[in-house]
Amino acid sequence: MLLHVVLLSLGLLLLFFGSEWLVSGSASIAVAYAIKPIIIGLTIVAFGTSSPEFLVSLFASQTGENGISIGNILGSNVINIALVLGASILVKPIAINKGNVNREVLFMLGASMAFWLVCMDGVIGFADGVMLLSMLALFLIYGISNAKEDVSFEDIIEKPKDSLGKSSLMIIISIVFLCAGAHLVVDHSVSIAEFFNVSKTFIGISIVALGTSLPELVTSIMAAKKEESDIALGNVVGSNMFNICMVMGMVGIINPMIVETDLNGFEFPFMIFVSLILTVFLFRGKTLGRRHGVFLIGCFVVYILGSYYSVS
Repeated sequence: MLLHVVLLSLGLLLLFFGSEWLVSGSASIAVAYAIKPIIIGLTIVAFGTSSPEFLVSLFASQTGENGISIGNILGSNVINIALVLGASILVKPIAINKGNVNREVLFMLGASMAFWLVCMDGVIGFADGVMLLSMLALFLIYGISNAKEDVSFEDIIEKPKDSLGKSSLMIIISIVFLCAGAHLVVDHSVSIAEFFNVSKTFIGISIVALGTSLPELVTSIMAAKKEESDIALGNVVGSNMFNICMVMGMVGIINPMIVETDLNGFEFPFMIFVSLILTVFLFRGKTLGRRHGVFLIGCFVVYILGSYYSVS
């Protein structure tokens, strides 16, 4: 059992460093070729921080571990809002900049509802995947076409210090780390679930989702400390969009899978609930203060406990 825990932890570490190096290496090359920071933020950074969820869910679905695949995305989306954003707010209250972030959170809320809708029949198929990817394409086109140049991205995306060759090597190593990490996480999550006699879906919702959300946690806390509220919020919203539309969209196209209908009782409604709560917070207030952070952390605790009794 101890070996499974160690190897699962190793897998999560590989996913974390793999995603960090993928973002750094890709952003360095993009900046070297004068690609605008807003495009880097909406594509490379968002994809990089969602790459652990993507590979874990894809690998899990291909090996028949559908519970881990769907649980990872449901758990990650709730964790991004409730834990990642909640912890970021507790570190430093976040000012709400009315504008693009508020419009983008409506995209996220709509995508969350669409995700639940396509899963209600108990399967994510090819047509569902195409629809989700189309929503992501619209989100990216909207974000890039409506975004003003924001120097705040340059605080996160620094001028490249490495050569193109070194950055390319970093990307290759990161992909190896991500693939190896996804393999370890799925295999040993299954073993741990069997050892403790809990459902694989719950392991996906809790341990796996928490581990694959580490890049978002680090990015949002760093942005909150630097008072870059747009990045702290945009990272959560963008990551959730990518988790739903890209990850589940690609899974639906590459490997259509069965979705447990029991998730319609608590997990899917709670994901919609926290997405709706975040939308209300952003539209009604000017600042996300510590009381909001405490409330969101409380939602995280309720979600984990509720999921344990719901799917275990």
